[in-house]
Amino acid sequence: MKTFHAIQDPSIPTSHLPFSPAVQFGSLIFVSGQASVDSSGKILTDSFEGEMRRSLENMQRILAAANLSLSDVVQTRNYVGSQEDLAEFNRIYREYFDEPYPARTTLMGCLGTLLKFEVDVIAVIPEHK
Repeated sequence: MKTFHAIQDPSIPTSHLPFSPAVQFGSLIFVSGQASVDSSGKILTDSFEGEMRRSLENMQRILAAANLSLSDVVQTRNYVGSQEDLAEFNRIYREYFDEPYPARTTLMGCLGTLLKFEVDVIAVIPEHK
């Protein structure tokens, strides 16, 4: 018997792959890796900044479907395609997340050649929501 449920919403990018965009387990929301894709899940290649912003905006749509925002994120896992993009990654990251920053893991050089950035997060539903 499953003790979690999928977060579903028409605003969330879809995929033909076997995964949920996000699942809720108790007061935790686990958002699957979000990349630079359109609403049908088609990968959109772009500059590093364009891909990172699109990925984070997709993640924000999923959080919004769960009535959450970036301020509810407690952990991020970031996948940066090239070490040369690390300074730009940190600059853009600061635009989306405020202090105190979520716990963070950043992996570099793990995406192959198709993507420049991907992110997954864990968020917490505040007690007052």
